[in-house]
This record gives sequence, structure tokens and C-alpha cells, in this order.
Amino acid sequence: MVDEEQVLFANEAFYAAFASADLDAMTGLWARDVPVSVVHPGAGAIMGHGPVIASWHDILDGQDAFDIACHAAEARLLGDTAMVLCYERVGTYRLVATNVFVRQDVGWRIAHHQSGATNEFPATPGARGAVH
Repeated sequence: MVDEEQVLFANEAFYAAFASADLDAMTGLWARDVPVSVVHPGAGAIMGHGPVIASWHDILDGQDAFDIACHAAEARLLGDTAMVLCYERVGTYRLVATNVFVRQDVGWRIAHHQSGATNEFPATPGARGAVH
């Protein structure tokens, strides 16, 4: 599997863990040997592995599932770092997200996730470009 496919697979695993509210899976997806951070919609930056995982615990705890889907994901490789730019649909909300991954011995792991509201959204899942 080429690097871009591996990164997109890791990105899909992130959204699968989120959708199934699986904290163990979410925890396993985050990098351990580099600084990590997250910016949840409407919130400030959270930095450090412990606080990042605690933020996911707060979001996922007690939930059975989330109505979330990732659309139009595109990977951009920068050596042992990769960015995935994508759109998220969370219920009726439309968001744009950046997920940063780093290559580690165990594969690609997420180092940063940031998501925020957008007025643009792809016309169909997997489509490139955006519509209003």
C-alpha cells in the first residue's frame, strides 16, 4: 500500500473510532513520541497526549455512536508527516478538518486534529471541490 493510501486508511480509522465512540481505538490512533494537539469546533487548543485523550474521553464517554462522516479526504505527504484535508458531517453540521499524521514504527498515527464550521461542502462523498 502506498503512503497516501496508508494515511487515508489511518484517517478512516480515526473517523470509525469517533463514529463508534470507541475510546480505546481513539487512544490507539494518537502518536506517542511527538507532541500532539487537538482543536475541537468552537474550543481552544488542547496540547499534550494526556489532555488530548482526556478531551476525547469527555466527548465519547457514555455515547453509543456518533452520526459523523468524512468526505473528500485528500492526503498530502511531507516526508514522515502527512496532512489530510477533509470535510466532516456531524449530524446536520458541516465542518472542514485538518488531520496531521506522523509515521511511527507502528504505522501512521495522528498528531493533530482541528475541525471547524464551513459554509462549503462537497456535493457528493469523495467529490473534489466544494459547493455552497
